[in-house]
Order: sequence, then C-alpha cells, then structure tokens
Amino acid sequence: MSLDTIDTTTPRGQGTDARPTAGEDVRWTAVCRYHDLQPERGVAALIGDEQVALFRSYHGELFAVSNFDPINGAYVMSRGIVGSRGEIPTIASPLHKQVYDLRTGECLDVPGVALRTYPVRCRGDVVEVACRQES
Repeated sequence: MSLDTIDTTTPRGQGTDARPTAGEDVRWTAVCRYHDLQPERGVAALIGDEQVALFRSYHGELFAVSNFDPINGAYVMSRGIVGSRGEIPTIASPLHKQVYDLRTGECLDVPGVALRTYPVRCRGDVVEVACRQES
C-alpha cells in the first residue's frame, strides 16, 4: 500500500468516534512525518484542545484515539501496550491494562466503555488527524 493512499476514515463504532457528522466542518491537522512514528509505539499530539494518541502498526496502518483513559481518568493511552487479539489491533492501558480495539475504540474488557477515535491519513509523508472544527 502506498503511503499516499493510507486513509482510515472508515466508520469507527457507535458513539465513540470524533468523526464529523453530515454538515459539520472538519479540520485536518498535520501532526508528524509518517516515518517519525515508530511501529507499535504511541505518540501524543495536542490538536486544538484535544489530546490524541497516534499509533503505526508493523503493517503500516495508522490509528488515532483519545489519549484519555476513561477507566482511570488519566491522559496515558499513548504510552499503552500495542498488541492484538486475534485479528483485532489493540492498545492496552498502561495503568490497569484494559484492552481497546484501535479501530473502533471499544474496550474489549469492559462493556460500554470506549475511547474516542479520529480519522487519520497519510498524505505524502505527513500524518494528518481530523477533528471537528470549532465554530
């Protein structure tokens, strides 16, 4: 897959995503260069007033979720443990080890708990994350 075509703006789950709805403005923000993201390591980015945790898989996929851990209330998800459950790419909270699906934000250990997810793409060598634009 070419870096120019990486785009994970597909639907991300019920009530957990930060994707804009019809009629909402979206702002793509350049965060870093693709090769600055180490595979299976997270980084935190402040986009507007939102802390976002970015991840790059060994397969080159990009994921963006909230850096806020809803179980313990700390901004730590970028320091989480990247892994998988079967075919599901995951991030485990570094504090209490609850595991979340990186694609949907859904907590696989605690029903009804989820991380916000964000559209992320790579244009050229630049990773961009989309957030709702403030009016």
